[in-house]
Amino acid sequence: MFIDKFYNNTGDKIRFSRQQASDFAKQIADDFNPLHNIEAKRFCVPGDLLFAVTLARAGLHQQMRFKFSGMVTDENELHFPTTLGENVKVTDANDKEYLEISAAGDKTTNPALIESLVKAYVGFSGHTFPHLLVELMARENVMINPARPMIMYESMAIDLKRLDVAEISLELAKSELTIDGKRGNACLTFNLLSEGEMVGHGEKHMILSGLREFDQATMDNIANDYNAMKAAYQAA
Repeated sequence: MFIDKFYNNTGDKIRFSRQQASDFAKQIADDFNPLHNIEAKRFCVPGDLLFAVTLARAGLHQQMRFKFSGMVTDENELHFPTTLGENVKVTDANDKEYLEISAAGDKTTNPALIESLVKAYVGFSGHTFPHLLVELMARENVMINPARPMIMYESMAIDLKRLDVAEISLELAKSELTIDGKRGNACLTFNLLSEGEMVGHGEKHMILSGLREFDQATMDNIANDYNAMKAAYQAA
């Protein structure tokens, strides 16, 4: 499966190099979050890569929910389950939890369908910033702290009506940002389509912290820096 080159598998343990995680973020998810840069001091593995590895190893269920609880680095060696159910954990050797997965309904291990869903979802998810979040923050007149921008991937869920499809695409259905003081909860709702037919839906939730009053010029600078980093990578 295409995802295999983005992680290392030793027995039942999974580990991600900085290069693998960074390549997945940039090449598959089109995500240029500085936290996924190889040289980043606070480097972390993209949550979408954990999602992709779960599907590759344990299959795709009709109903799946992922709750992220810890930042994974290149130093972590994780145990990913090959069988899913209610509240299954992804942990390290010290039983520290990084991801909780719940799965129900029918299951498929069809690699073509799993690849199609993974690429559709992570491509959408990777465009969360600046494409969707800047518009949401402007609408609510808030923005993240430019000195220390904190956007945490909290959870995601998918719900498929059926699994007997050849491919899946994704479209945004609704986006909203709920504000509680200096903290915000962003929810992106999406539809899952196959050959024009809606075969499911899902949600992505993110936590934004350190919110302050929206300033267009500051936000433009943050977005411009992000786009410049992306352009430099693509040029190289």
